[in-house]
Amino acid sequence: MKQYKLLYLLGALMVMLASCQNTKEAHIKIVCTGDVHGHLFPNDFLTGNQASGSLARVSSYLKELRRHGENVIYIDNGDMLQGTPATYCYNTFAVGHTHVAAEALNYLQCDAVVLGNNDIEPGGPTYQRYVDDLQGMVLGANIRFKGTEQLFLPPYTIVEREGVKIALIGLTTPAIPHWIPKCQWPELEFDDMEQAAQRFMSYLRENVHPDIVVGLFHSGYEGGIVTENYAENATRAVAEQVPGFDAIFYGHDHQAQTRKVINIEGDTVLLLNPGKEANRVATLDIVFNKKGEATLSASLVDMDNYTPDEEYMMTLSPHIERINKYVNRTIGTSTQAAATRDALFGPSAFVDFIHKMQLDISGADISFAAPLQYDDILPEGEVQVKDIYRLFPYENLLYVLWLTGREIKDYLEMSYSHWIAQMTSPNDHLLLLDASETKLLHPFYHFDSAAGIIYEVDVTKPVGHRVNIKRMANGTAFNMDARYMVAMNSYRANGGGGLITEGAGITHEQLQERIEYTTTADLRFYVINYIDIKKSADPQILQQWKFVPERWTQPAGKRDRKILFEE
Repeated sequence: MKQYKLLYLLGALMVMLASCQNTKEAHIKIVCTGDVHGHLFPNDFLTGNQASGSLARVSSYLKELRRHGENVIYIDNGDMLQGTPATYCYNTFAVGHTHVAAEALNYLQCDAVVLGNNDIEPGGPTYQRYVDDLQGMVLGANIRFKGTEQLFLPPYTIVEREGVKIALIGLTTPAIPHWIPKCQWPELEFDDMEQAAQRFMSYLRENVHPDIVVGLFHSGYEGGIVTENYAENATRAVAEQVPGFDAIFYGHDHQAQTRKVINIEGDTVLLLNPGKEANRVATLDIVFNKKGEATLSASLVDMDNYTPDEEYMMTLSPHIERINKYVNRTIGTSTQAAATRDALFGPSAFVDFIHKMQLDISGADISFAAPLQYDDILPEGEVQVKDIYRLFPYENLLYVLWLTGREIKDYLEMSYSHWIAQMTSPNDHLLLLDASETKLLHPFYHFDSAAGIIYEVDVTKPVGHRVNIKRMANGTAFNMDARYMVAMNSYRANGGGGLITEGAGITHEQLQERIEYTTTADLRFYVINYIDIKKSADPQILQQWKFVPERWTQPAGKRDRKILFEE
């Protein structure tokens, strides 16, 4: 009997010891960047000036934490591959090298990443190369291979620190088809975030039993595009409707903040958004006490309080040298200077240069384009890659859609309704200014003009009755009922600014049916190659449209020019 008692006591002691060993007492810090948009280095490659934020400063912060013994998990919530010449160089030019963004994240010992819409937009070869070059896990619980149930990326990863099992579930906004043509992601499909989160949360709870579950989302808090099949910004919905998340790192909307929501089971979920361009990081501190109870706290840390990491800069210096060489490469010469400000007051050499290029590349009948910078200039003489990057700040593709003559007129009517005032006397403003009469009322990048047609814009007429299309530029008749091939950038073709949806009256659902052609590279790429091949640029005013009556519009334009630019 004593022997049995002794064995029982030994067994109980072993259970107690095992219980003590399993009790968690740990402090783990998760650090997240998001919407970095190519800000890998603390310098502006276009101007040579110092820049705020950047992963170089994040590197200093992470090294400080690790040096002080912090148990760090570093993650990134997407939109890395578009935004600066650094990533653009490796998307389009240095394609035979390890992607600079992947090498930067590898240096920072990044544990997990999700893809954002701006990581998908450069196209399959680029995002696949980025995924392959990364050493950390790239997650995508709602990205499937087209027509199958097979996921393109792992849905989650488990990271263990100090005996604590942390599950990271990655999700990407499913609104990508709304902005980016299928030719950029032909093999993929994007599922609703809430449904995907529910599926893998159930699996984790039943099979993996993590201690903490953290979301890594490239999706905003709420709002944005909402369809029958998905919501663009679904972070709040997932946090509230899918129990099991302890915290969610999110982005896409660039709004740096932390907040709490209560889910349908009454539990608190911490939400953390690091903002953009690595100006801040979001940090989640997870503390387990001796009883195994976890306390979570969120904060934002300003990276401008840290100096760039010299070792990081030295390690990546071959990339920096390559990027500088790329942006400073001379691609040709320009016969004359072309200022973007001229485009506000009528036909301009700069916008007409865009029109001519779009028509040459696409073979379309008509081109729509707006100035993409408020006040910049294509220089006379030597033109470098950085000049084109500066003048074309967005990586939009070129689309050709078919529109009727009536839709073309209505599109232009809306553009000019945001652009010009109705003049009732020669002393009125030409431009539509705000209440202070010192600034434009609407964004200048929505001021689309056209080429390929000859037309006048009568500023004395009311909205909707200003544009008079006289004929095609080749001399043939313009027919309101005929179909025309129209070139425009992808932002506009997908409804940006409302000119094609509200103005021309074409619904988002109908837009896909109207597409005749899309490029697979962005307009900036084509402009660079357009000049590079010709070895020159010859920006000239095409003289295909004008404001009338000119006896009013020309003096009014000079007055408004003085107001806006103090000329």
